[in-house]
Amino acid sequence: MLKSYFKIAWRYLLKDRQFTVLNLIGLSTGLACALLIYFWVTDELSIDRFHKHGAWLFQAIENRQRAGGIWTARTTSPPTADALQKAFPEVEDAVATCPSANTTLSLADGKSIRVDGKYAGKDFFNIFSYGLVVGDIGKVLVSPNSIALSDVLAKKLFGTTTNLIGRTVVFQQKQQYAISGIFKEPGARSSDRFDFVLPIERLKDQGENLNTWESTFVSTYVLLKPGTDIGRLNARLRGFVQQMTNNAITHRTLFLTRYSDGYLYGRYDNGVQAGGRIEYVRLFSIIAIFILVIACINFMNLSTAKAAERAKEVGVRKTMGASRTLLLLQYLGESTLLAFTSLVLATLFLALLLPEFNFITGKQLSLGDLHTGAIAGILGITLVTGLLSGSYPALYLSGFAPVDVLKGKLRHSTRELFIRRGLAIFQFALSTALIIGVLVVYRQISYIQTRNLGYDRDNIISFTNEGRLKDTKQRDAFLDEIRRVPGILSASGMSHSLTGHNNGTYGVYWEGKDPKDHTEFEVMNIDYGLMETLGMQMQEGRTFSRDFGADSTRIIFNEAAIRFMGLTDPIGKIVKVWGEDKQIIGVAKDFHFESLHEKIKPLFFELDPRNAYRFVAKLQAGKERQAIRQLQQVYSRFNPGFSFDYTFLDKDYQNIYLAERRVSILSRYFAGLAVLISCLGLFGLAAFTAQRRSKEIGIRKVLGASVNNVVLLLSKDFLQLVLASLLIAFPLAWWVLNQWLNGFAYHITIGIGIFAIAGMLIMVITLCTISWQSVRAALANPVRSLKSE
Repeated sequence: MLKSYFKIAWRYLLKDRQFTVLNLIGLSTGLACALLIYFWVTDELSIDRFHKHGAWLFQAIENRQRAGGIWTARTTSPPTADALQKAFPEVEDAVATCPSANTTLSLADGKSIRVDGKYAGKDFFNIFSYGLVVGDIGKVLVSPNSIALSDVLAKKLFGTTTNLIGRTVVFQQKQQYAISGIFKEPGARSSDRFDFVLPIERLKDQGENLNTWESTFVSTYVLLKPGTDIGRLNARLRGFVQQMTNNAITHRTLFLTRYSDGYLYGRYDNGVQAGGRIEYVRLFSIIAIFILVIACINFMNLSTAKAAERAKEVGVRKTMGASRTLLLLQYLGESTLLAFTSLVLATLFLALLLPEFNFITGKQLSLGDLHTGAIAGILGITLVTGLLSGSYPALYLSGFAPVDVLKGKLRHSTRELFIRRGLAIFQFALSTALIIGVLVVYRQISYIQTRNLGYDRDNIISFTNEGRLKDTKQRDAFLDEIRRVPGILSASGMSHSLTGHNNGTYGVYWEGKDPKDHTEFEVMNIDYGLMETLGMQMQEGRTFSRDFGADSTRIIFNEAAIRFMGLTDPIGKIVKVWGEDKQIIGVAKDFHFESLHEKIKPLFFELDPRNAYRFVAKLQAGKERQAIRQLQQVYSRFNPGFSFDYTFLDKDYQNIYLAERRVSILSRYFAGLAVLISCLGLFGLAAFTAQRRSKEIGIRKVLGASVNNVVLLLSKDFLQLVLASLLIAFPLAWWVLNQWLNGFAYHITIGIGIFAIAGMLIMVITLCTISWQSVRAALANPVRSLKSE
């Protein structure tokens, strides 16, 4: 019997090719979209979950009290790891790490490479499962002169990963380190990417104090003993920093959070976990469900539109003894067969789309990486799609009364009409909401890209101050020379990336300060001419200048800092920074040094060229290539052994919003495909309506109705459906998108124009979709539809 049903289903699909092709397009497109999102979501959910001890691997982070509320920081003090291990028996192991970004490693033969690495405690490879290929896990970071390289870096430097133990590499053209281990490079499933690991004690070479609780520049990770109650442990940690500093530090509260959750749940608001990348995972999961539902509705509408052609088949089968259950199974089998056929097409689409999808998302997804669980998930999604899409048509067709259909009396109830129209309204409500989402996200991204940040980021490059250029005389001579390079308008140095929080302190004191306040001020160490190079504007006072001498004892605040301190007429007033008196000589207009998700925070400039670790140079428009080429030559002459690697400030700024730009691009694609699938469903509903009202149209034409009258009659009903969908979509989209926009401290407002554009687009798309069926019905010969009367 099953074989018979399969044959009948297959023959029916082959017989009505137009119906089959439309359904295949709709279902395969929907499945392809859903599977792309499924791949992305499963990859996101797998990040950092490969560590062997992942269930008990935690990161220590801090909530810090300040005037505006609680700020959650992922850095801790250097002694935290050892102190936790000694104080709490639940802590099996603990380790501190610190990044070493943009670092030059070289060999004796002069071969060098610039990579990112980190400093780490000796138990780093015991806690994290980064896969030590060569070396002893317990000894690889014990010696202060040791270094562990990734297998990829080892091949780049030596061409092999074997027989390298004991070989030496040179760090920043200064210290030599002996290779003590080779580890497998952290892959795409790791949020932390690095190519080498040095013992954390070597931070002392950079002038860092590893015994202070005042500074917070390391990340601390702990491995807890299985069975530890994390809630109780966090309760005991609340006063830990205060206890370790003899009540000297009271505004910092330490707590532990699972390391594998950090990638997806990394955002905190006022000390409480408030989301992160998980929000995009949920968003695209919902979009995938919506697109699949739209595709299923499309199948339902097309199937019911063809119901009249199968009515007599139902009548004959029921007369011959077929039960409704058997008919249900047959029609559900047809929809499931079509769904799995669509899966084949969807897989072909995936193979074509994955390279572009990987480029947009920055992933490395591949059909070859599918495991048993993923395959089972794909088959499950396809099965659910087939059953869901065939559910209503199966119930509808199997419910025909055999006497009525064999007499040619196919009755359509108001309830059936209501369901079909409701499905169409739901389809277009979702599609409209997606279109509004695309418009809002696009405008917000455009707003971000064009907003005046308070400084000039165009044609400005930045590069690292390192090697011989750390010497004061070398640095000054280098800056003097590059300022004379044709095409370079100005050059200076700073200790900030302008792309987020870099360095802060609460060691600022002024008359009237609340002694309990520990609000952090952002610190920017700069060289002469930095503010002029970046085009920063002064609200009052002046910038640092050699004409006034001794500016190292003076300070410049931004407007946000002056407002926070409550100072009036600040020029000339004295404040204390780290216990030293500083005279305020200027107030800079507020500028954005973090993303637009954050409000502008208090900041001060300090004249400290020695700690200005980044050079910046403003290039003349149209002469960028020549200027960079000559700048590279000067750099190589002053700093041999170091590669000249630079970035443009505007590109650095754009990278802050990489996730938002990806969402914008993907939402456009998915919204377009959702509208396409909805149009197929609307096409099916138009065909069904034209078929159901064929006799009415014939009578109207006999009585003198024109083609235009008939087209208007049929189009009016569909436009009413679209209007109903807009009434649902507008408030839903407004609420959801406002929640998203509220994540930005600076954002657009959703005006009526966006809704008007979305509404007009849907109207035009609807008219284009139904016009063919409407005109076809209007031009049909009324004799054919009325000859049975």
